[in-house]
Amino acid sequence: MARKTYPIIAKEGWLFLILSIALASFVFSIYSLWSTPLWIISLFILQFFRDPKRNTPTKKNMVVSAADGKVIVIEKCKDEYLNRRAIKVSVFMNVFNVHSNKSPVKSTIMNKWYFPGKFLNAALSKASLENERCVLHLRTKEYFDITCVQIAGLIARRILCYVNKDDELEVGERYGFIKFGSRVDLYLPINSKIKVTLGEKVFNGETIIAELK
Repeated sequence: MARKTYPIIAKEGWLFLILSIALASFVFSIYSLWSTPLWIISLFILQFFRDPKRNTPTKKNMVVSAADGKVIVIEKCKDEYLNRRAIKVSVFMNVFNVHSNKSPVKSTIMNKWYFPGKFLNAALSKASLENERCVLHLRTKEYFDITCVQIAGLIARRILCYVNKDDELEVGERYGFIKFGSRVDLYLPINSKIKVTLGEKVFNGETIIAELK
């Protein structure tokens, strides 16, 4: 399947950006000084909805980050969605990170689940299973299974996922967006070799998270 391309400013932010610039321009025409905070808000919206192109690795059996942000969890645990032991790698996105989500591997979507839930601080460990979330079960052609979970946060209350069961994804392909800060969990096969460390800053579609063994 051909890789889809997206504009550098995410489509999810166009309406917000147009409205903020229009309001700032209107106020500027009346009294320029009063428009300053509105221009600052417009700049914030512009940076929040940016979606720069990334250089995605093509090396076999590599898992790339599904999100921009900081690695806050690396642990062995139970993958509740596939009922297996797995390694969980969690990436927390603050309001200054890019918020589009990219496929961690070239894969077929075996299943998709949506769970309504709370809006706790996404940095908390219990947010993984208590917050609103959208889950994808991905399977590579080598039959590696990966669970990719978009999790809403304290401020982020809108998870967007544009793919469905049986769709195919290229590694690094954009599949969703979470508005205003959140978290993405990856549940990897238990013998995966992790390539990141706690606290490391990672980039969607580009940073190698793990090697599948």
